[in-house]
Amino acid sequence: MPGTVVVSARGEQRVRTGHPWIYRADVVDVDAEAGTVVQVIGPRRRTIGYALFSDQSQIPIRMLTRGETAADLALFRARLERAIAYRAALAIDATAYRLVHAEADLLPSLVVDRYGDYLVVQALSQAIDRLLPELTALLVELMAPAGILARNDAKVRTLEGLEQRIDVLHGQVPEAVVVREGPVEYEADLRKGQKTGLFLDQRENREAAARYARGRLLDCFSYHGGFALRLARQCPEAAAIDISADAVARIRANAERNGVPHIDAREANVFDELRRLERAGARFDTIVLDPPAFAKNKASIPNALAGYKEINLRAMRLLAPGGCLVTCSCSYHVNEEMFAAMLHEASVDSRTPVTIVEKRMQGRDHPVLVGVPETYYLKCFILRRVE
Repeated sequence: MPGTVVVSARGEQRVRTGHPWIYRADVVDVDAEAGTVVQVIGPRRRTIGYALFSDQSQIPIRMLTRGETAADLALFRARLERAIAYRAALAIDATAYRLVHAEADLLPSLVVDRYGDYLVVQALSQAIDRLLPELTALLVELMAPAGILARNDAKVRTLEGLEQRIDVLHGQVPEAVVVREGPVEYEADLRKGQKTGLFLDQRENREAAARYARGRLLDCFSYHGGFALRLARQCPEAAAIDISADAVARIRANAERNGVPHIDAREANVFDELRRLERAGARFDTIVLDPPAFAKNKASIPNALAGYKEINLRAMRLLAPGGCLVTCSCSYHVNEEMFAAMLHEASVDSRTPVTIVEKRMQGRDHPVLVGVPETYYLKCFILRRVE
């Protein structure tokens, strides 16, 4: 029999409104082992459902089912099958994409990304970590990958009392894997690359940006050159800026691999480089701003918005009339409304009138669960300078 966790009326109401998380403050009583699937009971002793339980996290309860529906391996199998079938139905023009997107696939705290013949998994809670052997066996059965790597080095695992580590769970996983995203090929480092190797959530935004890219291109916070590599085919001049020397070296290697050697990859602080370019009177027809998350928590929102405004204001001043600015935020704590308001302020202060051409989000393989704002984190606005 599973252990039990009793929650408050507020916790029960949260589940009834569709959110899978119950916070520590709403846990009343626990009779369960850490990292197990538990029966969640409301204040009137009725079963609310079954959930993943953590004794360390501020989110100790992550709901799997409602009512009396059991959360067994058959349930995990069925949800993995549905997640895999959904990605197949998308007909993604890439060999690297997200296969399982945690809460949005009703598999809380489990991430699975596909890189060609290999899978990379992340277990972001105690219970999913404990279930990894069974989940690995299911993935082998359903996908027949050549290898499965656990990228369990995410910092969020420390909040669960879990160690950060990287392990091969099945088969063999090479140091580098070549994958394709549309017309672009990348060499992905599955052990050391950002997230699980690449930023897969921007794939569709890069495709959208390619519809507008022309002239001189400036790709800021370029990482391995995702936007630059996709847009350089339409842009006879292209510069890619990143503060990491390793990232710049990878941009250059990827540029050669993809036949766009005219990308000028430079190691620089983007804030400083934008100011330098403005002083020099530079102009660009296409600019991409894809920075790392500036807001790691609620307390950092004001500083994050100031940082976003600074780079967007400078970029707007550098944009030629009729030019396109692709500007992004992957900070969950800075929501779409805040981001749009910041862009308005940057437009006013830079005296640059812009129109919104498209409002976008993370790719369809990273779905958003309605009623769970935490699953909507990537904002992407495509703007046009109108004069």
